[in-house]
Amino acid sequence: MSAYEISTDPARLDIDAIHAFLTQSYWSPGIPRATVARAIANSLCFGVFWQGQQVGFARMVTDKTTFAYLCDVYVLEAHRGRGVSKQMMDHIMKHPDLQGLRRMMLATRDAHGLYAQFGFTPLSAPDRIMEVLKPNIYLSG
Repeated sequence: MSAYEISTDPARLDIDAIHAFLTQSYWSPGIPRATVARAIANSLCFGVFWQGQQVGFARMVTDKTTFAYLCDVYVLEAHRGRGVSKQMMDHIMKHPDLQGLRRMMLATRDAHGLYAQFGFTPLSAPDRIMEVLKPNIYLSG
């Protein structure tokens, strides 16, 4: 039995800890705390806990019917290499609200191997996917 617990209870999430990590991440440097809190309030979130402390997080932006986008995934460095990411992904992929979706997406710089284990592949038709990207939006003030 793993000593790690995964919960979707929003009341258990440590928004300050999540914000502290995300503001230093490569994907959301400088993100305001209010933005993190609002994103959490409007998403299906997964907290990973060890001895009562939050050590990991993932957020699924979803309509719970056809589409989901996985983002803000992290495990604190002290807990990496223990299978925590795999345990969290297994929990996410089996969540009842995420069954029967037509499409799940994510973006990653360096965790392709992890996500491939759960069925994620490169885009099947990248010429059909478009985006508006503002990578430094939180740093501009």
